[in-house]
Amino acid sequence: MLFLHGSWHGAWCWAENFLGYFAERGFAAYAMSFRGHCGSEGGLRFARVRDFVDDLAATIDMLPQPPIVVGHSMGGFVAQKYLERRGLPGLALAASAPPHGLWPSLLRLARRDPLAIVKCSLSLSLWPVIADPERARQMFFSAATPRQQALSYCARLQDGPFFAYLDCLALDLVDVAKIATPVLVAGGALDAVIGPDLVRKTARAFGVEPVIFDTLAHDMMLDHDWRRLADAILAWAETLEGVAPQVVRADERPATPRKRRPA
Repeated sequence: MLFLHGSWHGAWCWAENFLGYFAERGFAAYAMSFRGHCGSEGGLRFARVRDFVDDLAATIDMLPQPPIVVGHSMGGFVAQKYLERRGLPGLALAASAPPHGLWPSLLRLARRDPLAIVKCSLSLSLWPVIADPERARQMFFSAATPRQQALSYCARLQDGPFFAYLDCLALDLVDVAKIATPVLVAGGALDAVIGPDLVRKTARAFGVEPVIFDTLAHDMMLDHDWRRLADAILAWAETLEGVAPQVVRADERPATPRKRRPA
């Protein structure tokens, strides 16, 4: 399993819960940070989705076999673009940016905080959207997640790639017709960023039924009920042809859960 983070995040968001959970269930679990994220080399401000696709391809080439990829938010969009080039055993999309563009999400954010959107446009930065920790908490987490825990996660957020966001918005959309990989589409009913309506549209684009969790918000892998998403991915992975968890001893698990972009 290879886990991909979204904008403002890094591989750390998967290391909190998912990497150990999947390793304990027999999967070699990895997470990577795209260039400019979480200490990975490379510039962030002018990075495009195609650059992140290159990072993903380089990481996959380092693994012993093609992985099942799990992509959250922007990471899900990057994975979809990768599948235009090459196939994978499976792709699980968690609160993913949709293949047809992020306009509905942008309009939702603009209604929620129009000043932040103006600041983003003027500064060519996504930081104004999450600069206020309390606002970020409300945007990414459900009310059931303990406030201090959610704020501790928000303190680890960073600026996001503005031009890659424009690609997800409209400039470099996904050609779903080129994708033959089995896809799982999941989302949260409490998601203030990628709402259930967008999750359903993404599922229709891939010809599958969406899985929408009524207790989860946008940061599904960190929210209080994250095991529901993890278990759904595990159950789906078992249905994929030729995919079975490996027996991974504790001393064989990756020493460092985060895989940075190769030099």
